[in-house]
Amino acid sequence: MMNTNNLIILVMAILAANIPFLSERLFFVVAFKDGTKQFAWRLLEWIVLYFIVGGLAYFLESKLGTAQNQKWEFYAITFCLFLVF
Repeated sequence: MMNTNNLIILVMAILAANIPFLSERLFFVVAFKDGTKQFAWRLLEWIVLYFIVGGLAYFLESKLGTAQNQKWEFYAITFCLFLVF
């Protein structure tokens, strides 16, 4: 059964993974001179959002108790899930 924190993180991950492709502005703030955002900027924005969501997930987990130490496999899987989202 899914608790509220897990649902919040899942919804935030799905939204964050799609945000770079919904706006022509960098982080909804910086407008580009030609009006279009290049794919490299979208990729950079997407990676930054991955780390923001991961940091929020770590913060919520640490509020519930001791956060579990993770190895590289965990981060590879979460990166791939973020890519699929």
